[in-house]
Amino acid sequence: MNYNIISTLDEQQIKELYELYQQEWWTDNRKFEDVLLMLENTDILIGICENKTNRLIGFLRVLSDFVYKALIFDVIIHEEYQGKGLGRILLDQVTTHPKLQSVQHFELYCKSDKISFYEKWGFTKEIGDINFMRKTVK
Repeated sequence: MNYNIISTLDEQQIKELYELYQQEWWTDNRKFEDVLLMLENTDILIGICENKTNRLIGFLRVLSDFVYKALIFDVIIHEEYQGKGLGRILLDQVTTHPKLQSVQHFELYCKSDKISFYEKWGFTKEIGDINFMRKTVK
């Protein structure tokens, strides 16, 4: 498969990202306006596009202080392209990203069925006495 790695999204690709979000249970309630604001405040984004059409078929984003933490969000592959190694490409791209080479910890959260996927890059759920916490305000 021929594809391009991108670090910015054009107007059409933003619409395609919104469509990708609509296919997943964990992002299907996002509003388009909120996605635009989110993109404005994302430190790093990595997309995968089809070479011929430039259609967005994979995406992740990172929030980081570029020293201590890089938090990976929204690792998503279009359902038609899952199982073709594109998630691996995204993780390779983010873990070798030049701006993130000084970061002490890459972090993410995922469901149990994805743990073995992320372990291939050295992610572990063994992080000592740390707990994930959330306060919902909307």
